Amino acid sequence: MKLAVIFGGTSTEHNVSVVSGTSVIKNLDKSKYEILPIYIDKDGIWYEYTKDIEEIDVLQIEEEIKELKRIDNVLELLKKQDVIFPVLHGLNGEDGTIQGLFEMIKKPYVGCKVLASSACMDKVYTKVILEKAGINQAKSEYIRKFKDKYIYIDKSFNEKICNLDEVCKILETKLNYPMFIKPSNSGSSVGISEAKNYEELKKAIEYASKFDKKILVEEEIKGHEVECAVLGNEDVIASFVGEIKAADEFYSFDAKYKNQESKTFIPADIPDSIQEEIRKQAIKAFKAVDGKGLSRVDFFVEKDTNRIYLNEINTMPGFTKISMYPKLFEHYGINYSKLLDKLIELAEET
Repeated sequence: MKLAVIFGGTSTEHNVSVVSGTSVIKNLDKSKYEILPIYIDKDGIWYEYTKDIEEIDVLQIEEEIKELKRIDNVLELLKKQDVIFPVLHGLNGEDGTIQGLFEMIKKPYVGCKVLASSACMDKVYTKVILEKAGINQAKSEYIRKFKDKYIYIDKSFNEKICNLDEVCKILETKLNYPMFIKPSNSGSSVGISEAKNYEELKKAIEYASKFDKKILVEEEIKGHEVECAVLGNEDVIASFVGEIKAADEFYSFDAKYKNQESKTFIPADIPDSIQEEIRKQAIKAFKAVDGKGLSRVDFFVEKDTNRIYLNEINTMPGFTKISMYPKLFEHYGINYSKLLDKLIELAEET
């Protein structure tokens, strides 16, 4: 089978994608696939990664990639492939844009299709869909940056144009501190800040607006941060539930990829009944957004109450050696290489 593995990309998660992509290539069964590694640089230029397939090793988080040959005709090269595996995280890779390209050239590809990819990349609209599905989520508000102003959007999508102070005062009447301020379209916790008071809220909103004009503001949920992996198209299975113990105050980019004190535990330290409910909720959420292939669904389990809150759905989760998605299914009984085989089979089905 001719299999293109695409990694890199123009998003803030470029470096994570490089690690994920090279990890996928290293773990693919070379006897089953004729692998074409494709690297997209930060400017959006496509290259063939010409290093011998057998010698490709997993690159580190900020390691520079070499042995590149620029691709003259991207579409013609993609059309020659049987399946495409886009190991791309974030904007222009996980948000439905590149999935639309694959749909146009009628090539099967691994992962969620255009609608689910687009909806789940946008935290605001993920919430809209999951609210309709009756899935519990943290209390939140939505604002949008417009030139030097901010637009507050209420639950009925009515808009009010404000300055920064005005929008912060509205948020204080709606939510309690601490709040988490998140760019609506960003992954790997890039651009996310915690605000414990008014001044921190102002700075956090300004910071988040550097990454996206749409901003989600959520109340903090104190408790366990857990993740569940799902696999399938119609017959969807859910992995065991894993738990994250962040080294920092919250699971920031540095806590995920640079701080060795961050730990993951499988299974999570929560009651079996709660784990089972999380698995059911993960599958329900995945189907609600019309997911296909795979996703990692992240939850909070509130301290004292054990109440479950869905945090977000990642349609192309990390595939690094420390990533939860492959680790969760390894504990479930599907090793990394077999998991990749299954994902490629699922791509051919759709």
